[in-house]
Amino acid sequence: MTGPEEDTRRLAGKIYREAVEARRIVAKHARKTPLDHSSTFSRMSGGHIYLKYENLQKTGSFKIRGALYKVYKVRSKARGVVAASAGNHAQGVAYAASSLGLPSIIVMPETASISKVEATRGYGAQVVLHGRIYDEAEQKALEIAGEKGYAFIHPFDDPDVIAGQGTLALEILEDLRDIDIIVVPVGGGGLISGIAAVFKELSPSTKIVGVEPENAPKFAESLKAGKPVTVEVKPTIADGLATKKPGKLTFQIVSGLVDEVVTVSEDELAHAIYLLLERGKVLAEGAGAAALAAVLSGKVDVKDRKVVALVSGGNIDLTAIYRLLIRGLAGAGRIAAIQGHVPDLPGTLARIAGIIASHRGNIVEVIHDRADMDAPAWHTTLKIIFEAPSLETVKAILRELEKQGYSFQLL
Repeated sequence: MTGPEEDTRRLAGKIYREAVEARRIVAKHARKTPLDHSSTFSRMSGGHIYLKYENLQKTGSFKIRGALYKVYKVRSKARGVVAASAGNHAQGVAYAASSLGLPSIIVMPETASISKVEATRGYGAQVVLHGRIYDEAEQKALEIAGEKGYAFIHPFDDPDVIAGQGTLALEILEDLRDIDIIVVPVGGGGLISGIAAVFKELSPSTKIVGVEPENAPKFAESLKAGKPVTVEVKPTIADGLATKKPGKLTFQIVSGLVDEVVTVSEDELAHAIYLLLERGKVLAEGAGAAALAAVLSGKVDVKDRKVVALVSGGNIDLTAIYRLLIRGLAGAGRIAAIQGHVPDLPGTLARIAGIIASHRGNIVEVIHDRADMDAPAWHTTLKIIFEAPSLETVKAILRELEKQGYSFQLL
């Protein structure tokens, strides 16, 4: 008889050996992505931060690794492959099937973005739109798999998929040793499970930290409960991590091998996306920025530690970038909105604009509302949106306005 810990060690050992085999397959069809030291994020966090740029992977995310190895394993037994996904897994399976000479059908929810649907078709898959949520798409995918004799490729709860994701850890350890902490985004848990299996074999002293959004804390809650639990998923920038429940295999591995799971807020995610783009010149999706968000927010103690943070993907919808950049700029004080009641007299707006300009603020928009019934008599409501060098500058502008008799609030 063996206990749960021994069972987990055996499973992890098997996945590690499979990951070594998977590396040979994945290397033929996918890229070895860069691992670079970031002086900027090291200075900001107090650690020695290295970023693994899996956003530069083919199809734009790490998902291709697990998909390639799983499709390789079933290629001689199945007539084709089928998967359900609204994003990165869809593209990974489509690319893997095309590379290995199998037809693929990807079932995507009707709510999937047009760009992701077209990208999946572009990688050679037949796309079926079905249902409003992933669960409905997955049920349809399973029906198709049964009808056509295709193999269903699960996005995370499959040992071959997990082993494929583990090839990322092998690459990291080829390029960097003596890693104190590795920080990994967590959706269904396939990526962190593969990384944990490899690191516990080759670098057991490395601390493994998972990161998930506060709006989808399935592993954090499951670890507290001691078993997989289903959580209510709220809308999140990191939609690639918005899974309701851990997988059976991934929960076993994470609970046995991962040292800690932390959560990050939507503002922390947005700020990390913004900083990666402005300071790192790197475009990351919400899930791809989660690890750095945890590092920069202090959720992971990285001071004086050698740390690898995974930028796991870059498939962000272009329509979302503007909103995220505005949110990031607002968080950094680079753009601000202030509102107050001011005397409705000639020259008032010019004096207020002059105060903002004297601090190098650049007005973007002015909203002048004389009809606001909340304004005192002979006053008007004034809302001003302006660019500024920093949050300290915004605060200085508010203090100067107050000193001159104009009371504004930062929105």
